[in-house]
Amino acid sequence: MKIQFYKYQGAGNDFILVDNRDKRINHADPQLISHLCDRRFGIGGDGMMFLQNIEGYDFEMVYYNADGRPSSMCGNGGRCIVAFAKFLGVIDTETDFLAVDGPHHAKISAGGDWVSLQMIDVDTVNRDGDAYVLNTGSPHYVTLADGLKDKDVYTDGYAIRNNETYKAKGINVNFVEPTGKGYFVRTFERGVEDETYACGTGVTAVALAMAQHNNQTGTIETPVKVLGGDLNIRFDYDGKAFTDIFLEGPAKLVFEGEVEIEVKGER
Repeated sequence: MKIQFYKYQGAGNDFILVDNRDKRINHADPQLISHLCDRRFGIGGDGMMFLQNIEGYDFEMVYYNADGRPSSMCGNGGRCIVAFAKFLGVIDTETDFLAVDGPHHAKISAGGDWVSLQMIDVDTVNRDGDAYVLNTGSPHYVTLADGLKDKDVYTDGYAIRNNETYKAKGINVNFVEPTGKGYFVRTFERGVEDETYACGTGVTAVALAMAQHNNQTGTIETPVKVLGGDLNIRFDYDGKAFTDIFLEGPAKLVFEGEVEIEVKGER
């Protein structure tokens, strides 16, 4: 069966997107997803998403990691699927959609390439030594680092993600260095099992953790630079809970095409 796919990227975090509103594709096939996400033998991507109809919302976001497994929330993926929904004519400039971690609200620019995505509220930040551990839709480990430009993020991130504490469920590992008015962030992402050019839930976790680290409260805006570009996080923090959290940044169509696939339960 041939399917139409679209390749999007958000600050270098890249995804394969498919319009599955007709539910023609039974995508519960890890081998198919991992093959399509393979950068040598498939299309290539940090993950794959299916846009589907669901009652009560504009659409549903169904996301898989590059290893083919269903994933927790992906922030940059969420921004890209909003841009995709606008491209398809499903939405105009605002939307309410459903993801694995619940409902999300988002706004998109008239040009369709800048998305502001509301993330879940966060009221718990734990500590692991000097690091901060929190869930912003996906679990994250946030630690300050010097000389981040030259850091071996793969080796150090892999070691933390696979230590006794986190090996069973995995965790995304974010290394952070203050720069100017914001931060430079590099991330080892579970499911991809490598460093990615950006991680939306990761930079969100960084912004919240650094607000707590610096004893900031009130309405806060945090610019973050990643390998793939620039993102912005804004939120309110009263010293106990983080609310009205928005992840903002680019989401762009890279190319589109057709691919021949074999789908389990094809109909």
